[in-house]
Amino acid sequence: MPERRWVPPGPYHLSLTLRVLQRGGRDPAYRWEGGAIWRASRTPHGPVTLRITPGSRAVIGEAWGPGADWALETLPALLGAEDEPGEFTARHRIVAQAVRRNPGLRLTRTGLVMEALVASVLEQKVSTREAFAAWRRLLLRYGEAPPGPAPDGMRVPPTPRQWSMIPSWEWHRAGVDDKRASAILRACRYAPRLEEAADMDLPEAMRRLQLVPGIGPWTAAEVLQRSNGAPDALTTGDLHLPGHIGYVLTGRRGLGDAEMLELLAPYAGQRHRAARLILLTGRIPSRREPRAPLGRIARL
Repeated sequence: MPERRWVPPGPYHLSLTLRVLQRGGRDPAYRWEGGAIWRASRTPHGPVTLRITPGSRAVIGEAWGPGADWALETLPALLGAEDEPGEFTARHRIVAQAVRRNPGLRLTRTGLVMEALVASVLEQKVSTREAFAAWRRLLLRYGEAPPGPAPDGMRVPPTPRQWSMIPSWEWHRAGVDDKRASAILRACRYAPRLEEAADMDLPEAMRRLQLVPGIGPWTAAEVLQRSNGAPDALTTGDLHLPGHIGYVLTGRRGLGDAEMLELLAPYAGQRHRAARLILLTGRIPSRREPRAPLGRIARL
């Protein structure tokens, strides 16, 4: 069982850094158990189980499976070693407070595009609850049991070929409409070319992902935040994000993308990091209307 240690160069918060990789509290590919974070992932060399344990000084990674060497080689990047939080300058008092309160936040870089892409497409135009339920159902049914001593119920996400072999009725039973399922299937056809985006600059990577019909700016940004650790990959086209950011920075409600982009213009190059810090303030506007009912595609 190979392992690797990484010593953060300053304050570090493991769960805050990796939280964006978890798709709901019952994600079969991500688990917090026994004082460690477990990840079941599919690397370019095959499946891997990765256990990440925070220590007094170092973070310890242990890996099992064909992808173990790759996972440990890229462990520092996953933990945020390639991120440069010192390049960020707060331009608002409340953002400066968020920086002081969350000094251990770093942006993760998985290097795995398809892993983030499938989950992000599932989140298009639906509630996170519906998307997380679909991700869980599909992984439990079509994912692979992870190597090594992974906690019960964990699964390695399918390969692009395995995603493409899922019958249409199983997407339907998971609550995934034809538009999202078709986008995933199209992406699977070009998986090797899409994986290349992990080593591209942000504008080029955004263009590469959006060549696939069904993948727009929202999905591309959500993917590259995780696969590339891109600090400027700001999510646009989101139903809630502009309103949250506008409320925190101005106290006004109902702001859209144009106003959000104007407010975050001083953070050019770091707009995604700024948005994450703003959300960490916890100042979310109170709901003024009932929560939208969950869709029940599987019952149709």
